[in-house]
Amino acid sequence: MKLLLINGPNLNMLGIREKSIYGSMMYKDIMRGLKQYASANGVKLTVYQSNSEGKIVDKIQKAYKRFDGIIINPAAYTHTSIAILDALKAVDIPTIEVHLSDVNNREEFRKTSYVSLYAKKTIMGKGKDGYYLAIDEFIKQS
Repeated sequence: MKLLLINGPNLNMLGIREKSIYGSMMYKDIMRGLKQYASANGVKLTVYQSNSEGKIVDKIQKAYKRFDGIIINPAAYTHTSIAILDALKAVDIPTIEVHLSDVNNREEFRKTSYVSLYAKKTIMGKGKDGYYLAIDEFIKQS
């Protein structure tokens, strides 16, 4: 199984930014652990992060017929990007949306997710464990 994990803007700053919300573990360490976990479970995990909406759209489009699933944490683009939603719909790859924090218990504007209109599941408020749960969900359904 081949999964693509896409992280949106500012997630590369994990471990530095708003530790009370996102924790103190560094982004690269979280991603390294996810790759090891995926590999140990027979999953090829490709990780991608961008602060640019257009680059995320490009990456989703390039995933067409190359990946069995997409795990996406669109970060701030969750609440603003119809382009990312449309790209996911266009490639029609099963998608799980992940958020480290529980966005429903934060600012009002964070309660709208365009990606959730397409994603088959949304996992939020589980910290980095949300990514592991998403991988497990794909494994379970394969």
